Amino acid sequence: MTQDAAPQRLLLVDDEPGLREPLASYLERQGFTVSQAASAAEARAIMREGVPDLVLLDIMMPGEDGLSLCRHLTESRAIPTIFLTAKSEATDRIVGLEIGADDYVVKPFEPRELVARIRSVLRRSGRGAVDTTQNEDFLFDAWRLDPLKRRLIDPEGAIVAISSVEFRLLMAFLEHPRQVLDRDRLLDMVQGREAHLFDRAVDNQVSRLRRKIEVDSRNPQVIQTVWGGGYMLAADVRRVPSGPA
Repeated sequence: MTQDAAPQRLLLVDDEPGLREPLASYLERQGFTVSQAASAAEARAIMREGVPDLVLLDIMMPGEDGLSLCRHLTESRAIPTIFLTAKSEATDRIVGLEIGADDYVVKPFEPRELVARIRSVLRRSGRGAVDTTQNEDFLFDAWRLDPLKRRLIDPEGAIVAISSVEFRLLMAFLEHPRQVLDRDRLLDMVQGREAHLFDRAVDNQVSRLRRKIEVDSRNPQVIQTVWGGGYMLAADVRRVPSGPA
């Protein structure tokens, strides 16, 4: 972070004050601005006042659980999310990655590792990772993606909401058009280390992305399956100055 850059904003959602409050203090000492919520309802109220750069989210909470809130964050707001999970919640971790979570850490965890994961997810999510000097959009199959605004525009000019993971998955395809990308490579590009433990997560995200950009997601023409190999963007890609098509 440069001297003039604003601190990155985190929202820590956990119903255990004995974990939440010391962790928030530690993260603030690492240079982040941290808001705290003890429930999904509190988190939603905080986000109505301002959108954080990343959410740290406990899975098991009274009332609305972390999986439900994660689905809302990734589908409607495209906010990067890291789950804070117990060792016994392996199935929930898989579900979390499938619905769009960016990473997870298992309690009890080393705070320094969590900070490394946070910074890695922020880089992958495009918070500072996009080359702003280019200021170019991607055009493909009559669609347009503005990587700086993270805005996907359909052939009729309407904006289509995409999650943080879907954005990174689409960027991986757009930067490698007509190349076969296997699951391991896509997982490394999109969800980083340890995501390879859940190979079906990338299949789930490809399916979600297809439902948004394909005319018929059951017969995909843009993102094609290469049996035994992975997936390929079967479209020409052009880069054009950002702005109206």
